[in-house]
Amino acid sequence: MQEYETLKRLVAEAEEDVSKAIGGNKAAGTRVRKKMQEVKAAAQDVRKKILEGRQTEPGAA
Repeated sequence: MQEYETLKRLVAEAEEDVSKAIGGNKAAGTRVRKKMQEVKAAAQDVRKKILEGRQTEPGAA
């Protein structure tokens, strides 16, 4: 599922900045917060895709 792959990629991209932010780098913290907004949107896309799959199953109400 493409949406899930996008979510994993976004989390991986944030990894280095998370380490820097923990170390006190304020700019890295800002980048992490921005990336987490993207992660949130990507996670919502995954949820929508899963629900779409459930609704198209035979016998779904």
